[in-house]
Amino acid sequence: LVCLNSFPSMPIRFRNDPDGEVYQQTYFGENMSMWKHGDYIEETKNRGFVIHGRSDSTLNPGGVRIGTAEIYRQVEGFRNVEDCLAVGRKSGSGDVDVILFLKMKSEMEGDLIEDVKRRIREGLTPRHVPKYVYAVKDVPYTLSGKKVEVAVTRIMNGE
Repeated sequence: LVCLNSFPSMPIRFRNDPDGEVYQQTYFGENMSMWKHGDYIEETKNRGFVIHGRSDSTLNPGGVRIGTAEIYRQVEGFRNVEDCLAVGRKSGSGDVDVILFLKMKSEMEGDLIEDVKRRIREGLTPRHVPKYVYAVKDVPYTLSGKKVEVAVTRIMNGE
């Protein structure tokens, strides 16, 4: 989603960003004539719009662009998994390792991690399969109900 003209609800600055550097980098990057919201959207044939999610939460292992929602759809069917979060961590070789965090409904049982990896591999591609899978107590969300993928990615990458 990009905007070429200003609009009434467009943010104009961030708190604690006196010189506007963080605001400019967040919404404009290198192109000051185009405000970037950060979500992928699609226009429907009836002139409506579907928001698909954050463009900056796209993973890129081995040069293959992967939307985290693709991984989430594969994990949803496991009865013992309440929620999950997928992020990318830069590896020593310059590639990206997919890391999957699973919020469990109860104790992790049996070969759940291998079963999750197998379902992702069979339902998507081998590049989608997370290198690391961890059980966590909770998955962080923003106040507006979005998974906090970008902040967790930055933490995992030491940023």
